[in-house]
Amino acid sequence: MPNADSPLIFVVDDDAELRGMLQQYLGRQGLEVVGLPSADDLLRRLPRRRPDLVVLDLMMPGTGGLEALRKLRADSDDIPLILLTARSDDVDRIIGLEMGADDYLGKPFNPRELLARIQAVLRRRPVAQHGSPRNGEAVRVGDYVLNLQARTLQKEGAHLRLTSGEFALISALAAHPMKPLSRERLIDLTRGGGTELSERSVDVQVLRLRKLIERDPENPVIIQTVRGVGYVFVPDETE
Repeated sequence: MPNADSPLIFVVDDDAELRGMLQQYLGRQGLEVVGLPSADDLLRRLPRRRPDLVVLDLMMPGTGGLEALRKLRADSDDIPLILLTARSDDVDRIIGLEMGADDYLGKPFNPRELLARIQAVLRRRPVAQHGSPRNGEAVRVGDYVLNLQARTLQKEGAHLRLTSGEFALISALAAHPMKPLSRERLIDLTRGGGTELSERSVDVQVLRLRKLIERDPENPVIIQTVRGVGYVFVPDETE
């Protein structure tokens, strides 16, 4: 049952039956769950109360899930977010990841799988108000410093906040310098085994990171492609 330290989850879906079912199931797993019927309700609620994670359906009347995600990321709001999509909506899934969603899950789904996804995102993205930072380790990434405590890329005093997915991916790459990692291996390192995340989703995250850290994203030297294998992290821009 939820307690004062339970992670707060907003479930945003116009299906009242689904919201009620998830509130009951996730509540029994120790999460505090608030159900919201629309993305507009989410956007109105966030300034008053911040959850630890949002579960957001894509297809809703009024403001859709992608539009809500776009507004949040345009405002530099990096709140952890999992999209719920129809299993055939591959394009929307990719767009959602490009826009900064942390994960997605196709409908219909097993509530136990959603719980696993929520726990995985929260593990990758510890919430500051619920505990102290794990460590102050910093890693050089080209012209930037990756701060594992602040979850930022810093260059000459400027900070670039990372989404949970971006942070997990660049941390995995930086932990294995000069070692080519397959897309499958990166999925395992960042999301854990058994996920339905596609290899194409890894490519999307890599493209986003390259736009952040590479001087010339079209000719990357930090996160390089290894043809037929995957990607390799090259520290200090040493080719």
